[in-house]
Amino acid sequence: MAGHSHWAGIKHRKGRADKQRSKIFSKFSKEITVAAKLGSKNPDTNPRLRSAIQAARTVNMPKDNIERAISKSEVNKNLNYNSLVYEGFGPEKVAIMIEALTDNKNRTASNIRTIFQKFGGNLGESGVASHQFKQVGVIRIDKKKISDNDILELAINGGAEDCSSNVLHHEVITAKDNFYKVKLEIEKKIEEFISTGIEWLPINKISLNKEKTKSVINFLETLEDDDDVQHVYANLEIDRNFAEKIST
Repeated sequence: MAGHSHWAGIKHRKGRADKQRSKIFSKFSKEITVAAKLGSKNPDTNPRLRSAIQAARTVNMPKDNIERAISKSEVNKNLNYNSLVYEGFGPEKVAIMIEALTDNKNRTASNIRTIFQKFGGNLGESGVASHQFKQVGVIRIDKKKISDNDILELAINGGAEDCSSNVLHHEVITAKDNFYKVKLEIEKKIEEFISTGIEWLPINKISLNKEKTKSVINFLETLEDDDDVQHVYANLEIDRNFAEKIST
């Protein structure tokens, strides 16, 4: 399963360099607030909150910001974010899955539809693209944190489905229902991750030339720039050398 779309991995590194820091913090704060609102305020007993905090730390989000986001779940009890999934086809008929957190469904749907139209894509009904993906747990770890052999051993012992390594990071794939069990096993050795969570893994991928790939990536980045969009997944196969080039 080493063919997981490189976009899901490189966006974390690329984002740190060229997106506005305040916008990045805003997205992580929203996820932390929602996770705290839905469960315990203690990350040790709330896996979703723990994952959100770990992800926030990878972009150097200050501790005060994290604590404010947790407190916001108590202070603004009337503030409710809806978790929504949108799907469709972008330029070059690349299948797209979008996860959003929003307090205004109409605004979010309108913004996303406009972006699809701008790039020549089509926002579809539920089910139009999701059959081209499956949901799995994904854990990405900085190469400096652990060796290839050690992470492979941890992943196997934890019950992961697959583990691959490249020059950017290690990537552990788990069954959706087994994600937190595997993550807990890995946390015995590693405290910080590039990203962890349930993601949409493309079953079959589309390969494009460099120019068309750049066009699709511009579309993906525009989607992610929307304040309500948390995650974007595509069945685009990005050449590894190309992925490393655009992530630096």
